[in-house]
Amino acid sequence: MKKFNVLVFPGGTEIGLEVHRSLHLCKEVTLFSAGTAVSNHAPYVFARHATIRSIFEPGWIDDLNRVIAEFAIDYIFPAYDDVIVALAENAAKIQARIVTSPLDTCLVARSKSRTYNRLADAVPTPALHAGPESVSSYPVFVKPDQGQGAQDTHRADSPQQLLRLLQERPGRIALEYLPGREYTVDCFSDREAGLLFCSGRERVRMKSGIAMSSRVSKEQEIFAEYAAKIASRLAFHGAWFFQLKEDREGVLKLLEVAPRIAGTMALHRVLGVNFPLLSLYEQERMPLTIMTNGGEVEIDRSLVNRYRHDVDFSTAYIDLDDTLILNHRVNLQVVAFIYQCLNNGKKVVLLTKHEGDLAATLARHRLAGLFCEIVHLKKNDAKADFIREGDAILIDDSFSERKVATERLGIKTFDCSMLEMLMDGRN
Repeated sequence: MKKFNVLVFPGGTEIGLEVHRSLHLCKEVTLFSAGTAVSNHAPYVFARHATIRSIFEPGWIDDLNRVIAEFAIDYIFPAYDDVIVALAENAAKIQARIVTSPLDTCLVARSKSRTYNRLADAVPTPALHAGPESVSSYPVFVKPDQGQGAQDTHRADSPQQLLRLLQERPGRIALEYLPGREYTVDCFSDREAGLLFCSGRERVRMKSGIAMSSRVSKEQEIFAEYAAKIASRLAFHGAWFFQLKEDREGVLKLLEVAPRIAGTMALHRVLGVNFPLLSLYEQERMPLTIMTNGGEVEIDRSLVNRYRHDVDFSTAYIDLDDTLILNHRVNLQVVAFIYQCLNNGKKVVLLTKHEGDLAATLARHRLAGLFCEIVHLKKNDAKADFIREGDAILIDDSFSERKVATERLGIKTFDCSMLEMLMDGRN
């Protein structure tokens, strides 16, 4: 299989970041990102990022085609709901292939009311209310017909509140309130072979519409039944998902369908289903087999930290005790940093006052051969006296050693809690 240049657009969304996590270590793919000139996470993750105009501005297709030509892009992964429709509608004008389902599916899925109308006689859907006069009991749920991520969603507990919510912003719809458990069902379809994978996961904890904690459900039969019925009404090419929620009687009703990657598809990815990679294979019309590991898995998500900085260095001096080896265990972040230095052609020197047999300690922890140089100091030596390069850095748990090195040499110094700033996750 040839190597593909893949553009994730926009790269800074939760969708785009999951595409990155899925593909950045795949030998078949070189990743690129594009997005508008607003603060976002993509430049901290993608080594190759371009700025283009919003899809709501004239000229965005020209910008996109310029990026496609510059980076020789083969495929574009849409990573935002409005972008899916924009790319699908303009596919003939865009000089790369779009990893998505047919336009009709994209248009139906973008509208909750159109989705419910298309699928109402296939799977249970929530009741739609035209206004307070059609509501027999409260609360009801109000949200945009074209929305995502729980944005602009409201609970209405009275006719007056419902009327106000519907009047103050066009495009909102009022739905039956569903108080029960919520599920996302991750699916994969081949345009000829049909539904190849379907597995539901419970959305245990959510934030801004994103499942921050999720676990694979043990009750999969009903999810497969719903998936088959949805796929009989909408054509899917590659990854897609749908969301369900229980009504007051425990009946699962459809919330939405989306022909795209979901951020928490990571839960099934680690079991063996790499949805973005499989979607590329599907576009290439390769014969597909999906294999998963068994067992129970849960995912819990939180914020991560990445940094921009102006620290540049030729040599990293690294302490051993309580830095590289901490509580009798190898500090994995320091080891990752060492290999990052070696990958980037930086010199790494072990600078240690280790008491005892240094060679035996390094061998026991499988650290021998990791350094360009090893300097074994005496107890009363100052480490600053053994740092030769003016553009070196020192990583050490000892504040006094760092203070002397900073004051005497003017170099930057770090303890283990500071080291994450130097980690570069872009690729």
